[in-house]
Amino acid sequence: MTEELVIELLTDVFFTVFQILLPILSVALVVGIFISVFQAATSIQEMTLTFVPKIIFTGIAVILLIPWIVEKMIGITNRVIAMMNSVIQ
Repeated sequence: MTEELVIELLTDVFFTVFQILLPILSVALVVGIFISVFQAATSIQEMTLTFVPKIIFTGIAVILLIPWIVEKMIGITNRVIAMMNSVIQ
């Protein structure tokens, strides 16, 4: 296995992980910003007010994105297996 192949494999894997995590983390970020603005406007400083909506909306985002996530994971798995087959031969 050459260095170029390893670098290509790791680049594909890291990029796929980044693609999968970006929408989920974006939802948590946007919800957190809205909750922070709401807390600043109303002077409510309840700690659970920040965590519960983030968990709920992030969970909803994960559930809605499961088909897309599975598609991405299958794609990267197929590429890894194809690379392993090319190395073995």
